Amino acid sequence: MLELSLKNKIALITGASRGIGYAIAENLANQGAFVVISSSKEDVCQEVARKLSEIYGVKTLGIAGDIKNPNDVQSIVKKAEETFGGIDILVNNAGIAKDNLVLRLSQEDWDSVLQTNLNSVFQFTKCVLRPMLKKRWGRIINISSVIGVMGNAGQANYAASKAGMIGFTKSVAKEYAPKGITCNAIAPGFIQTDMTQSLPAEYIDTIIANIPQKQLGQAADVANIVSFLASELSGYITGQVIHVDGGLVM
Repeated sequence: MLELSLKNKIALITGASRGIGYAIAENLANQGAFVVISSSKEDVCQEVARKLSEIYGVKTLGIAGDIKNPNDVQSIVKKAEETFGGIDILVNNAGIAKDNLVLRLSQEDWDSVLQTNLNSVFQFTKCVLRPMLKKRWGRIINISSVIGVMGNAGQANYAASKAGMIGFTKSVAKEYAPKGITCNAIAPGFIQTDMTQSLPAEYIDTIIANIPQKQLGQAADVANIVSFLASELSGYITGQVIHVDGGLVM
């Protein structure tokens, strides 16, 4: 019987310095994976990598870079491969939001969100596919959002980027399913993070009122699904979008 173990698997997580990304990296490390921490700040990457290595006794690596820059993406993947010999698991988690109504949304804010949230997913996936093909094994997990499924006023750029991730996920899944590579997306709902804590209390109350479970999710709720999708247990699951939202989208 297969067990949920990621011992000695190499996982690269983008946007892993805090929030959902950190919870994912921590959970994968706890399952025995070697983790590559990617974010925009070198000192933060190094500190998170050091902390996880110390706590869980696994090999880690922190690499900073601008994921909007394809050259930086290639450099991050290359350094990870040189250090660990390959990448088995890619978690495309990094993302930003620059909200505004469409008529007030600048081209710069549109481009920045699409480049960070969607273009980087294409670049990282393209970089890791070739080594995964050589192994005939790989797990690609894209962290989308319920906003990419249902849309949201004031978030046209964010919704477009997250919806694009879902279409990209399904296409990659169909292309590489015969090669032992799975590609799935997770669509978190409203998760308790630094970002949600900064929102007005009355806005949070309105959100919770629309969630059937009547509570915000935790970063660990998303991280647990990532660990499952990254493991051997999920081998017959690909091209799926798994909602982690307390029943918000049904």
